[in-house]
Amino acid sequence: MEQTNLALVSGANGHLGNNLVRLLLSKGIPVRASVRNIKNKLPFAGLNCEVVQADITDKASFVKALQGVDTFYAVGASFKLWAKDPRKEIYEVNMDGTRNTIEAAVEAGVRKIVYVSSIAALDYTKLPAKESNGYNPDRRDMYYNSKNDGEKLAFELAEKYAIELVAVLPAAMIGSTAFAPLNVSYNIIRLILQKQIPVETNITLNWIDVKDVAEGCYLAATKGKNGERYILANEKCTSIKETTRIAQELFPALKLKLPVAVSKPILYAVAWLMETGSKISEKAPVLTTKDIALFSGLQQNFDISKARTELGFHPKNTVEAVKEAMHYLQENEYLLN
Repeated sequence: MEQTNLALVSGANGHLGNNLVRLLLSKGIPVRASVRNIKNKLPFAGLNCEVVQADITDKASFVKALQGVDTFYAVGASFKLWAKDPRKEIYEVNMDGTRNTIEAAVEAGVRKIVYVSSIAALDYTKLPAKESNGYNPDRRDMYYNSKNDGEKLAFELAEKYAIELVAVLPAAMIGSTAFAPLNVSYNIIRLILQKQIPVETNITLNWIDVKDVAEGCYLAATKGKNGERYILANEKCTSIKETTRIAQELFPALKLKLPVAVSKPILYAVAWLMETGSKISEKAPVLTTKDIALFSGLQQNFDISKARTELGFHPKNTVEAVKEAMHYLQENEYLLN
């Protein structure tokens, strides 16, 4: 007889997906892990879970993958802030992916969906940002647009098809088990350790340990209220300069220097040069003009009282999360290359 508490995690070879698979297995929950590339076996070495091929752009693959599943953790998405064609490669992939996977879950008879959104889908005009403030009015970035519009679509479809759905909104995830290539957030820690952020951008990040986000996803599945959204973050954001200070104290031998303050025009010029180089190399630039316009000076501070109260979400503090992430990267040197 098939177990009724089977969980499917999409994007299971990604940073959050893989740590979520590990957490669910540690709680004795049977897991089916879906990935786009079934040949990438390394993230599942030693894990007692079923690995299947499914792509969010292919609804039929998810109808098949979700058979017999009780809880679907919809983690898989295009997570990048830069692409040659951002509308096609980021926005359309994430919007189609949301529709395909939720409709597939309905067809497969899934009971509950934990939809992984992002703090990108929050309104920052009033701080600290909270769930009830609504969605982000800033429409300058295709990834941000995909998370805002994708989450709205997820709730609309869940209501239309009467399927239980809870959204979680993680901040900048770092730490713990990771495989190359690192995600956007974790890569910033890598860049700091490699002395690749020489200038002060006034960009802050809200660091959160990926294991805490994985726990938050599980709590959302077990305690989250249908139709609700929960921020999975720390209360306060941290600047690149403050993050570099933590690295200086942790690894004095690296002789890290704090990023140097420069004027906005110089910052834009540096970013423009990086973007121009990226058009030739087709690799994402370290900094873009849009990053500066969108994030320089933005304070990513959150009211997480709803997640604390309703889910019992208690993340480790920022400094501890950053230190653990830096230690992990230093101990796994292949991720620093």
